[in-house]
Amino acid sequence: MNVLAINGSPRAEGNTALALDRVCASLQAAGITTERVQVGHLPLRGCTACGGCGRNRDRRCTLPDDGLNETVARMAEADGFVIGSPVYFAGIAGTMKCFLDRAFYVNGSNGGLFRHKVGAAVAALRRSGAVTTFDQLNHYLHYAEMLVPSSNYWNALHGAVPGEAAADGEGVQIMEVLGRNLAWLLQLRAQGEAAGLVPPAAEAKVRTNFIR
Repeated sequence: MNVLAINGSPRAEGNTALALDRVCASLQAAGITTERVQVGHLPLRGCTACGGCGRNRDRRCTLPDDGLNETVARMAEADGFVIGSPVYFAGIAGTMKCFLDRAFYVNGSNGGLFRHKVGAAVAALRRSGAVTTFDQLNHYLHYAEMLVPSSNYWNALHGAVPGEAAADGEGVQIMEVLGRNLAWLLQLRAQGEAAGLVPPAAEAKVRTNFIR
């Protein structure tokens, strides 16, 4: 089994990376392969609502290549992934928001590439905005019908300068517990598949507009 840790911070070795690495350490201890993937430095723009991914259904965003499609392909092949973002103005960092909007639109336009994968979200911050950012990240995982493990508190790690979050004892424990729960959920899913347990069939999305 393999899990991707997707770093939405422009800093490759900042506190978001530290949070992801603590989750990955618990996964690795359970025998699960992990890899950290950096996307926060990419020159990503937001979704243009062109609908091209829905028309083409080729598992790709139609915008000019900016590094997104390679990561989406890897997410589709992985058993699970953890998405991490620093907190900017009490929300997701802008580049990470662009990445998630487009990646999960490709997911939905291609029959649910991430459906029933195991996924989790983590946030790194200096002071405030952890819960709102964590909530925003989870919107993507839940909409994609992913299996989402929990920890013993909301998944946030506090620190200002890179590396300072290592001193957040509670935050570090949250990440380690999350990794163990994520590993356990992956193992439960694998055992269910081996036993012949059939997952619920995907249903066609019902869309109801409130203004007609």
